[in-house]
Amino acid sequence: MMVETAVTNQFLRKLQIDTKVAELVLVKFLENEIGKTGFQKAVLGLSGGIDSALSCYLVAKALGPENVLALRLPHQASSAESLAHADLVIEALGIRSETVEITGMVEALADASPAMNAHRKGNVMARARMTVIFDRSQRESALVIGTSNKTELMLGYGTIYGDLASAVNPIGDLYKTQVRQLSRALRVPDVIIDKAPSADLIPGQTDEDDFGFSYKTVDQLLYLMLDERYSEDEAVAAGFERPFVQRVLKMVQRSQYKRTMPIIPKISDRSITHDFRYLRDWGT
Repeated sequence: MMVETAVTNQFLRKLQIDTKVAELVLVKFLENEIGKTGFQKAVLGLSGGIDSALSCYLVAKALGPENVLALRLPHQASSAESLAHADLVIEALGIRSETVEITGMVEALADASPAMNAHRKGNVMARARMTVIFDRSQRESALVIGTSNKTELMLGYGTIYGDLASAVNPIGDLYKTQVRQLSRALRVPDVIIDKAPSADLIPGQTDEDDFGFSYKTVDQLLYLMLDERYSEDEAVAAGFERPFVQRVLKMVQRSQYKRTMPIIPKISDRSITHDFRYLRDWGT
């Protein structure tokens, strides 16, 4: 059973965004970031969920639908509904698409690993999908676009080098609540926006069942802690239950390694990730 805090709507207004401004910023961001890498095309996995759908809408606006390749990457356990919803996006945008079945890739490793549990298999599925996406990136000379939202990134809800892998992620600073707002503004199909979010790795699984709390509630807490820098005590005073606050804080802290490049110790005068990080460093 999902356990919620007493706070359900109090801070939702703080999560409201100007969708027209957000659209403009994110489309220009994609144009600039993809363009300065020398790429003119993009590729992404299209799961049938809201996050990949929104990323698809944004990159199609930035590059034109003819320059976007959406990949449907089903496993034998995947929901038929997910494939149908991915098709809705493909048809609405007029983008190019390809379907690559990953069952053989995943089951070959599963057969060689008799003790593999559902969690491990889910990670294999996520990484198998990204293997296909990066292969098509090479074939198409297309940059890989990310589809993970801010809530997922902060909670560590994703597979490192799987669904978290990308070159550019347009929705990584949008909480799930804000992803829904912008998706409605861009006219992503309602059936995609309104359905229960799921990684579609295990039949019947949903994100919120995995968490034990809703996106609506955790987004409000994350906003206060990250954007407004509330302490644990201040979050409790705002109405959130302390065990919930502590659990979310622990999730954020323990998943930090997923939000950074591999940590490199500093030995030389100019070290990768410490000193040599920006385009202005080229040639210096």
